[in-house]
Amino acid sequence: LKLRLEYKLAYKRQRISTKMSGDMNAVEQLHLALQQSFSPDASLRDPAEESIKHLKFVPGSTQMLMHIIGEQQVQKEVRQAAAIQLKNLVRECWIERTSYFDGLAIPNDDSESPKPPLLSQEDKDVVKTKMVDCLLNEPEKSVRDLMAETLHCIAVHDFPDKWPQLIPYLLEAISKSNDPSQALRVHNALLALRKVCKRYEYKSREARGPLNEIVISSFPLLLPLAQRLSGPCEHSLEAAMMLKQILKIFWSSTQFFLPTGNNTDGTVSTTPSPALANPSAMEPWFEVLKSVLVKPLPEASTGLEPANQPTSKEEREAWPWWKVKKWAAQIMTRLFSRYGSPEYAESEVKDFAKYFSQNVASSFLGPVCETLNLRPSGQFCTDRVVHLCLNFVDLAVELAATYKLLKPHMDFLLYKVCFPAMCLSAKDIEEFENDPHEFVRRQNCPLADFYDPRMSAIKLVNSAVKWRGQDTMQPLLAFLTEILQRYNSTETGRNHIEKDCALLTFGSISDSLLKKKKFATELEGMMVTSVFPDFNSPVGFLRCRACWMIQHFSTMQWSDDGTHLQGLIQMVLQRLSDPALPVQIEASKALRYLIEVDGAEITLLPVLPQILSEYFRIMNEIGNDEVVAALQVIIDKFGEHIEPHAIALVTQLSTAFKNYIDAGEEDDDAAMAAAQCLECINTVLKGTCERPELYKGMEAELVPLILKVLGSDGEYLEYIEFALDTLTFLTYFPLQISPQLWEAFSLMFVAFDGYAFDYIMLMVPPLNNFIFKDPQCFLNSVANLPDGQMRYLEMIFVIVQRTLCEDRSSESEQRKALTLYMSVLHNCTGQVDHVLTAINDVALAKLGQQANAAKSNTRHVIFQVIGSCMYYNPELEIKELENRAVTQQVFAQWLNEIDTMDDWLSQKLSVLGLLSVIRLPASSLPQHLANMIPNIITSTVNLATKMKADAENGQAEDGAGHIEAEDDDDDQEWEGFDEDQDVVDCNDEAYMSVLSKLSAGGVGGDMAQFLVGGDWDDLDDEDDFHSPIDNIDELHFVNDILKEAYAREPEIYQQVQAALPPVVVASCQQLFNAADASRS
Repeated sequence: LKLRLEYKLAYKRQRISTKMSGDMNAVEQLHLALQQSFSPDASLRDPAEESIKHLKFVPGSTQMLMHIIGEQQVQKEVRQAAAIQLKNLVRECWIERTSYFDGLAIPNDDSESPKPPLLSQEDKDVVKTKMVDCLLNEPEKSVRDLMAETLHCIAVHDFPDKWPQLIPYLLEAISKSNDPSQALRVHNALLALRKVCKRYEYKSREARGPLNEIVISSFPLLLPLAQRLSGPCEHSLEAAMMLKQILKIFWSSTQFFLPTGNNTDGTVSTTPSPALANPSAMEPWFEVLKSVLVKPLPEASTGLEPANQPTSKEEREAWPWWKVKKWAAQIMTRLFSRYGSPEYAESEVKDFAKYFSQNVASSFLGPVCETLNLRPSGQFCTDRVVHLCLNFVDLAVELAATYKLLKPHMDFLLYKVCFPAMCLSAKDIEEFENDPHEFVRRQNCPLADFYDPRMSAIKLVNSAVKWRGQDTMQPLLAFLTEILQRYNSTETGRNHIEKDCALLTFGSISDSLLKKKKFATELEGMMVTSVFPDFNSPVGFLRCRACWMIQHFSTMQWSDDGTHLQGLIQMVLQRLSDPALPVQIEASKALRYLIEVDGAEITLLPVLPQILSEYFRIMNEIGNDEVVAALQVIIDKFGEHIEPHAIALVTQLSTAFKNYIDAGEEDDDAAMAAAQCLECINTVLKGTCERPELYKGMEAELVPLILKVLGSDGEYLEYIEFALDTLTFLTYFPLQISPQLWEAFSLMFVAFDGYAFDYIMLMVPPLNNFIFKDPQCFLNSVANLPDGQMRYLEMIFVIVQRTLCEDRSSESEQRKALTLYMSVLHNCTGQVDHVLTAINDVALAKLGQQANAAKSNTRHVIFQVIGSCMYYNPELEIKELENRAVTQQVFAQWLNEIDTMDDWLSQKLSVLGLLSVIRLPASSLPQHLANMIPNIITSTVNLATKMKADAENGQAEDGAGHIEAEDDDDDQEWEGFDEDQDVVDCNDEAYMSVLSKLSAGGVGGDMAQFLVGGDWDDLDDEDDFHSPIDNIDELHFVNDILKEAYAREPEIYQQVQAALPPVVVASCQQLFNAADASRS
């Protein structure tokens, strides 16, 4: 069979090669196929696509593609198609692709199609040589970007070891920058250099050796070029494009670490690189950044240089000179955030941080503020540049040296820069009225913090009030109050946009205002006179703002008899059916805050069905996760009143979920709302868990939903976490598990085996529930998988073994997986003798790895497994240990660690497991184990005594103690930092502390790992493990086992008792008395 398969694959490759060499043996044939691949005629397009698909099997295909790409006379779309194919070939055929399973790298094996061959070394050498030349000469941006990405793919595998000539070749091209005829090659060489640098951008300090070498060799060449291009005489677009690439290279090289030198062996040195070794070396780069930011960019109508600035906003955003300013502002802001506070800087760059905070930050402030003055003075500035400059000023507010310079200009910044940036634009109002869905999407976009000047303006206003309140709070409140009074005092010609922005500002600083009792009266008056009337305003966006204000001032204390609160709730309820969709959204979000207010329940409870109906109507109109989150809060708050509506709620939420996922992957809002629907379903399940009989009526909706998420080959991976939570509810609370729900068992295994390995922590609880609820069904069930039949019991063992063998598994994930062994042993008593060998193979191997580990968490779980084996069948387990000659070693370590076990499960299974030795006749035990009986009794009695005391203390603590309310008098009086003080923020300190540890290798040393989060290794949760041993009283167990042993072998245990310390004998008697008392 193997020979036949190999023959078929060889024949297929030969047939493909023959076809390509016969039908496409020339570049012209390939050109024709690429051209026809985007033909609207399917009879031409399909054969062309089929031929192109098999290019990977044709020797020399990369060279043919290179030839087509390099021919400037060829149609642009054909060259683009060739560049795409080349990129795909490089990605697929440069090195052998591997998957990582069982801790080993195993080549992908797809028996359905021939495995693509790797490119020959000759092809690789030709590609690397020709592609760089082709890239340097490429004028078309789309083709150039594709080739640069291909270069990056090759560099990932070959640079620097197998491609040492790349950087010298690029630098040689850059060195000809003084020759105007070489401008294109220089720019493209800079683009290629940036792609190589970007590979190391997020690497740890230890892995940045090649980047350090690039900095050492390239920056002396790049700096003079950047100085010339940023000078007053350079106005060409080519200059801007080259300067942009240089700044991007600088960004990639410095945004996380200042480059250091390398040792002679290539390892990273602690010595700074010559290019960035000290502040004086950095100063020229700082001057470049300032020159770029202050460079005038006149309107095209003036005829001044740089000429021909576009007039449309979209074209200006993409104009190279504005792009250069964006990168300069971004680098300035990044440097300030990393080095503006020396006390937070890592030790290696503390001197540089001191220099930066004392000299550079203040020198950047002038160009930044000059840029922010463009819009107030009637000139244009892109949103992105304004956003970054406002972020810089926000940082400058916190540093005393820069705040002193800012202080005289705070009125200008707050009222002339921030306030206009926060106002609704004409585009906002047009969308509100004519495209409300897009308005809602933009207003709730989670990425707005990274590009929207409105968000950075709000942040700056908030920082000014929070940190420098003694200088800014009162003037700002006077400014805002004047706007509201002016609006209220006029009937015609009102400035609705100005009022909206004033309310937005009030809401943005609500945290600071609500902390001050002195503002309580003014705030209540502002709400009654300026917000309440807007609930019925004819201006839609003011009604929307009124609902938004409630979200920020819901905790405000009202001085009346409750009339204001009741009226406010009624107004919000009315806005749920507002004709404008954005108002409905904000009203639904506002209600989640109002229901937390004392007294709100009286008004809301009678109309709860109508409220739920309105929420589902809005959800059917638009996918918005915050609306669903608000519904979830309502369900959680009124949990005891939700039961009559529970099935209808779940049905509606399930329908909404299906509608949202049908919207497609491109609709991010719908995807987030879909996830929120599942979370809301889980809230309903939580609220009705004391009535599990209700779950039966919900399963008709929930089971298909769970099976859809788990059984779609990863298509709905983003929802699997919530689906597994739902599955946990449905398998834990009902007394029985339905046959339909059992289908999820094998789907979980398939998901784990294929794409959801990282969700093991969430899979284990429902798997344990399946085993616990119906052990016989578990033992007897077999699933038909793609690779054949597999028993459910076997699936459990595969899951545990693979989790423990995978390098990427965390220790907490491995511990969680081991509890599946315990479920099998506790629930299948006397029926799984044959699996003890496999369990011991895995558990003892892991114990050997963990023998000297500093943390004992994993060892304790392994002893839980061994204790479970002992409790299941002590005779068989001792035989397993004896077969491996590790009995004495395992028990000695177990007894040695028993005093360090603080968690209840480890303690209980140690008592049950160790004392199970005594269930066997002493004469049947190995002598070395029989000799340990006094130590076993001593340890288990002491542990049981400790568990009894802990239980009694826990009960006492449950009924005592309360938390004193914190005194907030300091907050009432505090007005922020003085101008001579740097702002000290505990959140910043924690963040920078982590960054410092990262730099020192304390968090693993990899920036990417830090960004996605570390290993929460100590967060084990034993509360979600349940089994029949929960019903075993350890006091009764100790009492019964010891008495039975004494009655069975009195002479032996008289000798054992004589060997016990008197305090242990006394403790035994106390435990016996406690057991007898509890039984009576």
